[in-house]
Amino acid sequence: APGTMSGSGSEEPQPSQAAQDGQQEAEQDWAAAKAFYDNLVTKRARPPKPQNAITVAVSSRALFNLVEERRIYEEHGVEKYVEYQQNNENVTLKPGPAFYFVKALEHVNARLLELYPDDEERFDIVLMTNNHAQVGVRLINSINHYGLTIERFCMTGGESPIGYLTAYLTNLYLSADSEKVQEAIEAGIASATMFTANKDVAYSDTQLRVAFDGDAVIFSDESEQIVKEQGLDRFFEHEQLNENKPLAQGPLKGFLEDLGKLQKKFYAKNERLNCPIRTYLVTARSAASSGARVLKTLRSWGLEIDEALFLAGAPKGPILVKIRPHIFFDDQMFHIEGAQKLGTIAAHVPYGIAQKYHKS
Repeated sequence: APGTMSGSGSEEPQPSQAAQDGQQEAEQDWAAAKAFYDNLVTKRARPPKPQNAITVAVSSRALFNLVEERRIYEEHGVEKYVEYQQNNENVTLKPGPAFYFVKALEHVNARLLELYPDDEERFDIVLMTNNHAQVGVRLINSINHYGLTIERFCMTGGESPIGYLTAYLTNLYLSADSEKVQEAIEAGIASATMFTANKDVAYSDTQLRVAFDGDAVIFSDESEQIVKEQGLDRFFEHEQLNENKPLAQGPLKGFLEDLGKLQKKFYAKNERLNCPIRTYLVTARSAASSGARVLKTLRSWGLEIDEALFLAGAPKGPILVKIRPHIFFDDQMFHIEGAQKLGTIAAHVPYGIAQKYHKS
């Protein structure tokens, strides 16, 4: 018996030796492939590592106008939809609601790369779509047609993208699917449903402009709860009593913070007057009776906002026409619709008490 034992023992190392050789070979292959990739001369900036980037995930229906394709999908099913997309692979898709926002992010990246060539703290745009991989060629062709820098694609074939959003450390997710957006918000990811403007307007191509509502967007919905449950007078009283108590954060506070972080990189290079990012607070609050708490909250967070517009209940649409933001975030469909009518691309943040009162 001992003889057989030692016999089996002597044969033992052989498969593990082979496995080690295989492992070593695989590592060498990987190193060679990486060296080859790293030595490729390319004008394109490599995507930054997710932990250093500000990751903006955009769905295909937010990036491109897929209204007709969506109709085919709903009326004729997934097979006909995929067939249609494949037959139209060389037909460039028209811009969707997030398109000009993405272009503006890429302009900011270009400016950052000029000032900080070795730095990875910039936007990384990921196409996050529940489309099937067969539709990918048309999306790639359209992205290349417009010269967009979108290297990362997640095509989930009908599965929920939430796991991938988390894996990519997503800072902002924009989609045309309100259910997916709701799911992302519940998972703690800053997210909004994109709506196309009803008019075409010209957007700045030298400055990214982002407009935010305050309550239930940058801040929590604490104040909106008081308005809905106890009325406006009680709200004014509450805000004045709590003027020095910062509001809790809302779902898009982090994204405003990201924008502020990038703005500071321009200020550090003496580019404050030529900064390619501008932020706006567009709130229905009135300045005298409930504005101080908002401004003091931002100050306590160490955040600057470039322009604060307190509208005291006046409609937001006309002001947004003047600002011409690439995107405007609000939690109430009433304001989204008003903005849309006058040509602003609006994004609905399904968060807080307003959702119970007005279902989109």
